[in-house]
Amino acid sequence: MSVTLEETVDHAPFAVPPFAEACLDAAGDAWGASFEHPFVEALADGSLGAERFKFYQMQDARYLEAFADAASLISTRCEDPDDKLWFVEAAQMALVVEGELHAGYGDKLGYGPEDIRALELTPNNRAYQNHMIERAQRGTLVEATAALAPCPWLYVALGQHLEREHGAVPENHPYAAWLEMYRDPEFNEYMDNLLPRLQRFADAADDEARERARGAFAVSARYEWMFWQQAWEQQTWPV
Repeated sequence: MSVTLEETVDHAPFAVPPFAEACLDAAGDAWGASFEHPFVEALADGSLGAERFKFYQMQDARYLEAFADAASLISTRCEDPDDKLWFVEAAQMALVVEGELHAGYGDKLGYGPEDIRALELTPNNRAYQNHMIERAQRGTLVEATAALAPCPWLYVALGQHLEREHGAVPENHPYAAWLEMYRDPEFNEYMDNLLPRLQRFADAADDEARERARGAFAVSARYEWMFWQQAWEQQTWPV
């Protein structure tokens, strides 16, 4: 059963401001669909094949580069030095902290930085990256931040949901490091910084910008589901 807006908000160990709730509402079923995707379910119970996980990890490594680019672009548009610094640090976290997770699995699954650099992006991955970068460059601050927000928020919600559903991660679980990372309480602080900024940017915007921002959030939520799907089917270009 999909995780609903109410469950996401009720179980969140961080404040969910009104505009963030409105973004969740705009995403509709696309938000909860990720929680029941077969890739996620197989990842959680450890039955996911290594090749599918490797495909996901390598594409995700390239996605995180674009996430860092988008966060960096947003930082250049912030007038408040604290906001500017936070988005710079968000970019660094995507490349360094999550990059360490990718490096660890690369050692196990047989890929390295050269393989990631040479990787051909899937259609879904390329489209998602283009969406984030375009909003960071051309959208208002609230649109740019809304396009960025589903990735970290969904992963934190997913990690904590899986902890509630499955409990402690067994030491011999093949994806223990992934599961442990996204249930880490430190991510709650990340969300306590991201969502209030989204609210402030929404408060400073007009109605049309807020509507576009909700739409940008919903598109990113759909791309998140598509990211699981592309790894599940090991997507290639059709021509």
